[in-house]
Amino acid sequence: MQQIIDTNLWLAHKRRAFLQPVEGADFLLRRVADDLGDRLSAVERRFSDAATLFCQTASAANVLAASGKVENVTRFEAATDFLQPDQGAVASFETVPVPPESLDLVVSLMSLHAMNDIPGMLAQIRRALRPDGLFLGAFAGAGTLAELRESLLAAETELYGGASPRVVPFTDVRDAGGLLQRAGFALPVADVETTVVRYDTLFHLMTDLRAMGEQSALLERPRRPATRELFRRAADIYAERFSDPDGRIRASFSIVWLSGWAPHPSQQKPLKPGAGKVSLAKVLGDRSG
Repeated sequence: MQQIIDTNLWLAHKRRAFLQPVEGADFLLRRVADDLGDRLSAVERRFSDAATLFCQTASAANVLAASGKVENVTRFEAATDFLQPDQGAVASFETVPVPPESLDLVVSLMSLHAMNDIPGMLAQIRRALRPDGLFLGAFAGAGTLAELRESLLAAETELYGGASPRVVPFTDVRDAGGLLQRAGFALPVADVETTVVRYDTLFHLMTDLRAMGEQSALLERPRRPATRELFRRAADIYAERFSDPDGRIRASFSIVWLSGWAPHPSQQKPLKPGAGKVSLAKVLGDRSG
């Protein structure tokens, strides 16, 4: 698996943001946790043993506990900084440190996009689930920070005749659905919810990204260091292309949601080819009549 993201650097960014919190900077995590509650409320069953994987805060675990549908919740985080005493366990990033078929529910919020081996992580989650166990996950997907990416590329090309990637690549929702199938999940569903946030300038957006711990963590650093001139020109291009009439700029955060079940005989299955009782030709014939 090609290594694209420096996961140690991403975790360092996250730890710094967690230890030096900025009020309101966790708005995206809170929004995703609220969405988790809505999605879990639509599931008509109870879960004995659940785990939250690398969600960075207690929000996901709190949602599960408040749902009344989960008996036991264990948090796994990549560093002790994210945990209160006796609140969970530390695990290596991109691992699921539990025995096979030991969980009924696994939740991962806003960390899959920082992993180099998403297919491998999904396969581990699938193995950790008991038959008919559920996985719910959310991560930043394609379209996230598209405006920032375009502005930086345009500015660097204009100033230097070439550009280096400065925003991490994000997984498309269609590819995400395929990854669920590849990992062996039944009834896989992938959808995307986009939140547009407005800022005064590109610099205010970048301040927020730093407060979130979501600044770039690409393994291959751009050969040309970013300069003030580059950011000033990028800010101008951003304002020219992605501003509202009041002058404020837009920033998109596209959150890909995944859900899938560990296979179980009781689950609904698609019909086999030819198993339908009414032919398409007959339906079309009836309609044409």
